Amino acid sequence: MSGKAGNRVNPRVVLRRWYGEGPLHLLLLAATFALAGYAGVRLLGGDTFAIVVWFIGSALLHDLVLLPLYASADLVLRRALGPRTRLVNYVRVPTFLSGLLLLMWWPLITRHAVRYEPYSGLSLDVFLGNWLLITGLLFAGSALLLVIRAARLRRRDTRGRPSASH
Repeated sequence: MSGKAGNRVNPRVVLRRWYGEGPLHLLLLAATFALAGYAGVRLLGGDTFAIVVWFIGSALLHDLVLLPLYASADLVLRRALGPRTRLVNYVRVPTFLSGLLLLMWWPLITRHAVRYEPYSGLSLDVFLGNWLLITGLLFAGSALLLVIRAARLRRRDTRGRPSASH
């Protein structure tokens, strides 16, 4: 050994410089893509063309339609709230969760799942109502948390002030 340990190239540093994140991030991202590919193959029955169209279409739909839509909605919400921008998460979280549920259960909510009812024996009539109920509960819970937090802050602020003498 020549004693110049500083000349050794650390692979993690090279990866971070090249990729921008650590190796664990790259591994998790690769696993996610592998899982999505597997799910696409299983759901679309091995039709390679349909799988490619589905993945490219979903990426384009997200990037060209959904991202500008929810970014604009978020901007409008933050501007409407003005200096109280910390309140935006009380709208963002239930909206995100409701949208995620809508995305996951879209065929059942819109009654486009032809094979669901014969295989499960359950009716498709309840899914829209259930999704609306869950969405309402998410927003009501978020509003309740906001009221509780505001009451705690108000109580904490009044505790520090001396009482008014009569």
